[in-house]
Amino acid sequence: MSMQRVRLKSECLSCIAKKYLDKYPANSTEEQQVHYKKQICKVLSEAEVTDSAPLLTKKITDVQEKIFGETTDYTKIKAFYNDYVMKKLPEIEEGVARAEDSLLRAIQYSMTGNYIDFGALAEVDKDKFEQLLKDVPNIEINTLEFEMLKQELEQAEHLVFLTDNCGEIVFDMAFIKLLKKQLPKLRITVIVRGFPTINDATLEDARQIGLDKEVCVLGNGNGIAGTCLEILSEEAKKCVLSADVIIAKGQGNFETLMGCGLNVYYIFMCKCTMFANRFHADLYDGLLLNDKRLML
Repeated sequence: MSMQRVRLKSECLSCIAKKYLDKYPANSTEEQQVHYKKQICKVLSEAEVTDSAPLLTKKITDVQEKIFGETTDYTKIKAFYNDYVMKKLPEIEEGVARAEDSLLRAIQYSMTGNYIDFGALAEVDKDKFEQLLKDVPNIEINTLEFEMLKQELEQAEHLVFLTDNCGEIVFDMAFIKLLKKQLPKLRITVIVRGFPTINDATLEDARQIGLDKEVCVLGNGNGIAGTCLEILSEEAKKCVLSADVIIAKGQGNFETLMGCGLNVYYIFMCKCTMFANRFHADLYDGLLLNDKRLML
């Protein structure tokens, strides 16, 4: 399992700088602003090629909190989107049940939920989201990876599901409930973020939607918007390393795990030009990839 994979891209440095250099409170002093910008430049200049964008973002938000106090509070936004998608859950579950291939449809919905991302997107457009929901049946998924995932889930004893965002976890719950129905012997563990970070799902979000009543849900022990194996809690790391199959949602989990050598199936939506170019996809296309078959 390689922990020395090159993860940092030049586009990520530019994106992070653009997003955070001028992100400070309007009432901050000139002295605070200068100190803040110097610290951001320090974080970026000292970054290692093995560092992922989510790791650097966490270092920058730590700087923000140290200089300005509490950063943006996403508590209300998270509660809103969890509730917003929960109201759609009966419709989602009916769509999954009526599909010719229920597993395929559940994955398509799960991909679509990845749109609710206040980290990668400047804003979450509800009209765009509603349009994406209408287009769920038209999402193209890599046939080979889908068949491999289906086969491996049927043979697996333990699945670890790494979540990403609020709202999105409702789609994930529909996916998980289907797996419980189709594969009753499969043990499923869901791992969420250990501490609040942007609009990523935590134990609080899992409890809000009742996911903790469906499967075992664990916090990962940290507040990075991804899954860094080396800093997971011992319990979370043991689960991940012992899983037969891992499903990892979102770009952040991809960025932090890619090249780890584990049997990870990444499910996410392309939300930046770097990812779109990398995988020869269009913005908002959904992707299903396996870590062992990635061309890195």
